[in-house]
Amino acid sequence: MTEQIDSSTYVQHHLTHLMFNLHTFQFGNFPGVFWAINVDTLIVSTLIGVLFLGLFAWVGHRAKAGVPSGFQNVVELAIEKIDEIVNESYGRKSKLIAPLALTIFMWVFLMNAIDLLPVDLIPWILNMFGIHHFKSVATADPMLTFALSFSVFILIIFYNIRMKGFHLTTEILSQPFGWKLIPLNIVFRVIDECVKPLSLALRLYGNLFAGELIFILIALLPWWAQWPLGAVWTIFHILIITIQAFIFMMLTIVYLKMAGENH
Repeated sequence: MTEQIDSSTYVQHHLTHLMFNLHTFQFGNFPGVFWAINVDTLIVSTLIGVLFLGLFAWVGHRAKAGVPSGFQNVVELAIEKIDEIVNESYGRKSKLIAPLALTIFMWVFLMNAIDLLPVDLIPWILNMFGIHHFKSVATADPMLTFALSFSVFILIIFYNIRMKGFHLTTEILSQPFGWKLIPLNIVFRVIDECVKPLSLALRLYGNLFAGELIFILIALLPWWAQWPLGAVWTIFHILIITIQAFIFMMLTIVYLKMAGENH
């Protein structure tokens, strides 16, 4: 019974956020409180975003003509591959889509990659500074994945209005069942648009939360079982975090392309 309680406490500890209560202005854990911010998610996502943008900007300023080497080669390869994917998938010239796709892929991938660190490493370091709760995998927090998907949702609405203008109103009222069923057309359009950010957010969150939980459960096993199982799951999880970042990027491109097309 003690082992079960200890295991449950261990899992709960690693899944608990460091929060800031906007009502009492206190740091801690406040389950069920609406006016609270997951500070750990905010810190990790911001630091990774700044690091990613800083490194790419630094490489861009130091780029040399000829055959690239070192980190410049990695950056140029990422830019070229994503630019090719955007050209094939989006099909139109845009100054926004390629940089947006690159940012989404790299940012989401790097936030996902935090899950590959030993589960006790960051909590052990922060515990020495008196921080007892810190959930480091930002994409395992639905607040972040929904924030990302909501940003994409705003872009979808913007592109719908920009590309279609007044025709958008005609499309919403008349498609897909014709002018006689305007209320039903509106309902279906609302559902269709709302499903897009929901699918983006829940897919990313579900996969990363499950991966994080499996790592935590592996850490509960005896040391002789942790290493082989951890190694196998790490290799598999590298594929998962890459695929999830790629899917989020691709669906964003596809949704923005659909926003500019007729129903």
